[in-house]
Amino acid sequence: MKPPQPLTLRPFRPADDAAVLRSWIADPLDLMTWAGPHFTWPLDDAQLAAYAAEPGRRTWTAVSPDGTPDGTPVGHVSLADGRLGRVLIAPGARGRGLGESLVSLTVSLGFDELALPEIALGVWTHNTAALRIYEKLGFRTTETLEGVETVDGEPWSVHRMRLTASDRRQ
Repeated sequence: MKPPQPLTLRPFRPADDAAVLRSWIADPLDLMTWAGPHFTWPLDDAQLAAYAAEPGRRTWTAVSPDGTPDGTPVGHVSLADGRLGRVLIAPGARGRGLGESLVSLTVSLGFDELALPEIALGVWTHNTAALRIYEKLGFRTTETLEGVETVDGEPWSVHRMRLTASDRRQ
């Protein structure tokens, strides 16, 4: 496997980034996987602008250097009141370790710059790629909620996970 490209986080700018982010979400299933029931299909710029403006929410676009002034957007993530969420890697950039880099950068920002005592998250139990990343970075499941959503007739369950500043893997 190729080593992951270096990533940087810059603030999510809905006017510049919404169309790119929407292009990574192909259908209602992708939307549910990314954000749970918090958005409606079709995802639009107004929903993303409102989400980015929520009090207490910080949103970022992950960019990979490519010679352009801002780099190429390859991911998205947010933190809201100590809760990691909306983690997404561009479809064409998956499988290169960028998800781990994105989450690791966000965890560092949360603990080192925002001085959070812990970071929590929820992840669908069937999202094994995300679970591997979170567990590798030290997140531990604190609770599993069975059948919290029904998607295409199938019950979806969620793991609640957390990482404390003291348990963080450096």
